[in-house]
Amino acid sequence: MSKLIEGETRVELQKVFEGLVSPVKLIFFTQENACPACAQQRQLLEEFASMSEKLELVVHDFVLHGDEALNYGVDKIPATVVTGEGEYKLRFYGLTVGYEFSSLVQAVLMVSSRHSGLDAELEELVRNIREKVHIQVMVTLTCPYCPKMVHVAHQFALVNTNIQADMVEASQFPQLTQKYNVTAVPKTIINETHSFEGALPAETVYMEILKAANPAEYGRLREVVREFEGERKTVAANENHEYETIIVGGGPAAMSAAIYSVRKGLDVVLIAKKLGGQIENTAKIDNYLGMPEQNGSDLAEAFRRHVESYPIAEVLGSNVMRISMANGDFIAATEDNHQFKGKSVIYCAGKEYDRLGVPGEDIFLGKGIGFCATCDAPLYQGKRVAVVGGGNSAFTAARDMLSFASEVHLIHRKSEFKADVGLAEDVINRKNVTLHKGVIVHSFLGKEKLTGVRLESIDGKNQYDVNVDGVFLEIGLTPNTAPLKGLIELNEKGEVPVGRDQSTKIEGLFAAGDVTDVEEKQISIAVGHGAIAALTACSYLAGKGVTGSKINLKEPWE
Repeated sequence: MSKLIEGETRVELQKVFEGLVSPVKLIFFTQENACPACAQQRQLLEEFASMSEKLELVVHDFVLHGDEALNYGVDKIPATVVTGEGEYKLRFYGLTVGYEFSSLVQAVLMVSSRHSGLDAELEELVRNIREKVHIQVMVTLTCPYCPKMVHVAHQFALVNTNIQADMVEASQFPQLTQKYNVTAVPKTIINETHSFEGALPAETVYMEILKAANPAEYGRLREVVREFEGERKTVAANENHEYETIIVGGGPAAMSAAIYSVRKGLDVVLIAKKLGGQIENTAKIDNYLGMPEQNGSDLAEAFRRHVESYPIAEVLGSNVMRISMANGDFIAATEDNHQFKGKSVIYCAGKEYDRLGVPGEDIFLGKGIGFCATCDAPLYQGKRVAVVGGGNSAFTAARDMLSFASEVHLIHRKSEFKADVGLAEDVINRKNVTLHKGVIVHSFLGKEKLTGVRLESIDGKNQYDVNVDGVFLEIGLTPNTAPLKGLIELNEKGEVPVGRDQSTKIEGLFAAGDVTDVEEKQISIAVGHGAIAALTACSYLAGKGVTGSKINLKEPWE
């Protein structure tokens, strides 16, 4: 039998485990001939435990040792419990291979050190939770974002024994996947009643727990907890105040513009639904200078913490719906009916995934219709999947599905695909791939769950249905420029035309990032152009003599 942990991985783990402080016990529940994945998980744990004298593996039969299973709160197999000298129990249901191998390592290190790694203030808040809380994080082994959410759940369980935290491999427990309507991962379920998707920061997860377990306390602490997010110095925005610069957006361009603006002494308000942008959906970033092999969500978190270390007025949780002008000032109106006034605007609202706008799409978004095939592919093991699009993104998504789906349907409105030849051949030549060319998606089918797509020929003369369990849309991105319509003329792609200094034809309005007509859409370019936009806005305000800030225009290297 070949080893599951070998080579460099084994050497690195042995070095890591040299730092174990107190003993760690791995309790494994299995049942012979009743659990196909149990044998693989047992082998993994045996190899894992052999790498340190401070690791002990105990194996229990799930049926014969029912009392032990009850004691550890185990109700399904394969189950791995990581415990130590305390009463905490960090549980894993399913395999801990792929990306979830790192979750197992993190759990062992945390239990051995008995140190959660949470900020002291947040740890105290978590420790004071009195209600019983059960956290289930539904994951796939191919999801690079899932370990972050699993780790946060286990951090909370380590701090407070009222909290039980489980990693649940979705493909191993299809009944739970169906019960919780898991169509994207990570999906976290709290106390069977409340759920959310994505790998959220620990502070936000704490608030989600309160929302489910103690709504009254949630309301009281909703604003207070924001102060515990690192060295946060941001302040709430004031509608009655006139800002020197309004920055719209939460991606790299907006965050870069915010830092450069406030460091130049400008009075800044930043308005965004959330901070992070599209890079949070990127599994791996290799081309950001000085930060090779960076996880997208981690890079976004680093950007966010940098921004919030400055005294910037901030409005999060609401999109800007309209930018207008009145009496020489810009007015930014948000979707929750607030208005903020400024002497200039730096518009960095980015782009969003394109949608088809056909019947059934709104109903099944997040419930069978998704955008991240890499993350969600294991959820469709043995199922039928459609990918809509004809470029590299669509073919990459289809390729990700090939190892899992029984059928992959590629749907493209044109008669020829436009993906790179090598990538296209990898997909087209597979037996379980069916091509649908020269057709559009007429509608999505189903009642309580997605059951298929209705396709229509381009001339509208023919229709036919394709039965599928999931659909991934890979049809491009659309600039978020609707709030600027009527204020500035956009290009044919709906992007904001800008000059080399990120200025627009509207005096005092600047733009940066993917929302502009700059050809290349890259993180480095967005960051650089955000900085240029801020410096140009600074010069504009100083030249107009309308700023009270102390600005020195001869400091180009700051």
